[in-house]
Amino acid sequence: MERRSFLKRAGVGLAASAAAMPAIAQNAPSIKWRLASSFPKSLDTLYGTGEFLVKRIADMTGGKFQIQLFAAGEIVPGAGVHDAVKDNTVEMGQTCSYYYYGKDPTYCIDTAIPFGMNNRQTDAWYREGNGTKLMGEFFAKSNIVAIPCGNTGVQMGGWFRKEIKTAADLKGLKMRIAGLAGAVLAKVGVVPQQITGADIYPSLEKGTIDAAEWVGPYDDQKLGFNKVAKYYYYPGWWEGGPQISIYINAQKWAELPKEYQAVVRAACADAHTEMQARYDAKNPQALRQLIASGTQLRPFPKEVMEVCYKAAMELYAEISAKNPDFKKIYTDYKKFTDEQNSWFRVAEGSYANFMFSRKS
Repeated sequence: MERRSFLKRAGVGLAASAAAMPAIAQNAPSIKWRLASSFPKSLDTLYGTGEFLVKRIADMTGGKFQIQLFAAGEIVPGAGVHDAVKDNTVEMGQTCSYYYYGKDPTYCIDTAIPFGMNNRQTDAWYREGNGTKLMGEFFAKSNIVAIPCGNTGVQMGGWFRKEIKTAADLKGLKMRIAGLAGAVLAKVGVVPQQITGADIYPSLEKGTIDAAEWVGPYDDQKLGFNKVAKYYYYPGWWEGGPQISIYINAQKWAELPKEYQAVVRAACADAHTEMQARYDAKNPQALRQLIASGTQLRPFPKEVMEVCYKAAMELYAEISAKNPDFKKIYTDYKKFTDEQNSWFRVAEGSYANFMFSRKS
């Protein structure tokens, strides 16, 4: 008898909840925003995650919150997303913060810095460390709310027309690379080149540049870099876990109902996981295909890694000496990185090293 009574009450409660849910959707305001991406439509992992995000937000609001996505160049250039959101030309943007190194090197910490954290460690810093608070305070100065929305995982070290056997081989090398990574490599003799993604292939083909970094096997194969550069190096030590961010104009964010803010954060978290999953699923096959086509896979020599690491630490000290924002955030970031690495080398590292050594 008590059981029947309980089930009856539970049924009434569930029915009431179900009835209330459409009412919430019906009372919610209809909102239309525009989102400018830094990526072209051809990159179905990067731009595609933007498509995933706007559909998720629409679905979670019963179609009441509609966001129109624009590829790089359709409203603003890929590198113009920051200012477009800051100035409310568009309400939202999808971008990598390290594109704005020229504005302030501190932006790079939001995406990735040379010899920085991997994707899981970055997530931990943002969710359980001080990442969200510190970067939030920094972005507020530019009238922007930034939310993590994707990660590629550690990237490759790029395409080279010649082998890199020692650090001396880097001297005079013209490489398409920018931001903090370009500044680090400049300290060891590389000549960084600012070239858009669309211009990498012809620049390598003509010999205008000697090397170029992009993302990883799946995206690199799409752009055909293996046809114009023979050697494919790893790891991309300047991008141990590059994070893609959604930018939102701070005033527009404040105007959003709290329920919609929660939806945006939840949808970004979902898209964040989706992007990493796509890369992890697609990169292995793409790498096998590249190797089968004649690509020569090479690890960076330890000497090169050590020289570049030393240069990176020197650069961070130089920037910290004159940039209070960078110093404040990097100090916390570095402490968290060291703690994470001390843990990862115990269980994660030992397990990974064993499993990666198995043939089957």
